[in-house]
Amino acid sequence: MEIDTPIPLVHRTQIPHTSATILCCNCGAEIDGTTSAGALCNDCVKVTVDISEGIQREATIHTCRDCERWLQPPHQWITAAPESRELLALCLRKLRALSKVRIIDASFIWTEPHSKRIKVKITLQQEAFEGTILQQTFEVEYIVASQQCPDCAKSFTANTWRAVVQVRQKVPHKRTFLYLEQLILKHSAHKDTINIKETKDGLDFFYSQRNHAEKFVDFLTSVAPVRTKKSQELISMDIHTSTKSYKFTFSVELVPICKDDLVCLPIKLAKQAGNIAPLTLCYRVGTSINLLDPNTLQTSDISTPIYWRSPFNGLADVRELVEFVVMDIEPTGVQKGRFFLAEATVARASDLGNNEITYFTRTHLGGVLNPGDSVMGYHLTGTNFNNPQFEALEESNAHSSTIPDVILVKKHYERKKKKSRNWRLKRMNKDEGEMLPRKQDQTRMDEDYEQFLRDVEEDEELRSTMALYKAQQIKRDKDRMEGVETASAAETEETEGNDVPKINMEELLDEFEGLDVDDDQ
Repeated sequence: MEIDTPIPLVHRTQIPHTSATILCCNCGAEIDGTTSAGALCNDCVKVTVDISEGIQREATIHTCRDCERWLQPPHQWITAAPESRELLALCLRKLRALSKVRIIDASFIWTEPHSKRIKVKITLQQEAFEGTILQQTFEVEYIVASQQCPDCAKSFTANTWRAVVQVRQKVPHKRTFLYLEQLILKHSAHKDTINIKETKDGLDFFYSQRNHAEKFVDFLTSVAPVRTKKSQELISMDIHTSTKSYKFTFSVELVPICKDDLVCLPIKLAKQAGNIAPLTLCYRVGTSINLLDPNTLQTSDISTPIYWRSPFNGLADVRELVEFVVMDIEPTGVQKGRFFLAEATVARASDLGNNEITYFTRTHLGGVLNPGDSVMGYHLTGTNFNNPQFEALEESNAHSSTIPDVILVKKHYERKKKKSRNWRLKRMNKDEGEMLPRKQDQTRMDEDYEQFLRDVEEDEELRSTMALYKAQQIKRDKDRMEGVETASAAETEETEGNDVPKINMEELLDEFEGLDVDDDQ
């Protein structure tokens, strides 16, 4: 068989499968009739179908100018920073029919801060027809309207408080309240108050809710030895529903003993408190009264329940301190903490050049005193005290001979006036009432504040519990913070010298205020 050339195979032509096509009812373009819905092409679906229909393009949100909170309907006020997630959530809740679509993205569009407008860019996604999903982006403009919240309205209206905390201390100076004020500011314990009113012997803190007042009372109990009492007054009552409305008053009384006070304990209490000498110095007041015997450096703590079980007053306060000059001092070698026992010979500063009367005493200031230094102390010789505990001490056979002539309290530093400090303290905004203090009262308050500033400089342990800020030379009307009034640095004094205690810049805090541009700088 003759082999011929191979015969090529005939390939069958593949007939393509064609689907049913229709024309778009809007533009006439060919579309797949099996998948298209509504007889519209993709471009016409985008043009003719609006998935954001029913969602408003403008809305109004309300804010309070005083507290800068935002109204969340129906009556809740929330705190939200500009362009924050909380504010964005509030804006989205204001739009109706937004829950029927899926939100893909939402963001703020920058606007001028003074324009009272907030713009939000929202991206939505929704299924327009079966198998057809649309995504659309649009903008919503919000008008910021001002509305006073109920809390701020109460703060500007008299007699709207529900609870008041009356803090009192029956002492002739305000140093304890100045220290308590710094503790309150440091822990922001006054943030819920609607008003703070200054009275003769203390301060009144007004609250719109009872639980806020109870929280403040708990704070005072944790930082100071106090005694509290509670009372309530019926304002109104509904006889049909038995609903009653009360006003609550919390009376908080601080112990009338302050730092550097001379205290004469009852003899029985002194024996119970570690058999300490009845005549002591108060070197610190915390949650209890800390006492020190300057003759032996023995310390004792009088707790709050023990004190109020049998209360007593101080024998002398810092207003009765007398300046002495150290003629000679010799340490004994006994030390307890920051106290050094020493034997000193002192003379009154007013007697120098007039007579040669000197006094021998033991003191706990052996670590800071040198011959020639000035020191403040209590002069007991020839002084009459109207105090039953001191009279019992003088009549006691065991303790009458232990009463010293002089009890030294703290070192005295010579200070130059009209010098500004490099630090400052915050002050609370207080309502002084209808009548301003008299000139002599204002002078006494300024002296108490200056003495408190000196105690802060001299006592490192005291200022460790407070917040000190770097001083800034700014105008008095601009020297304010939110809810806090700062003390002017120009009104304070500072000393110059090597032995005068100074506060290091490392202990001071920076105060971040608004980024204001000063043309003078």
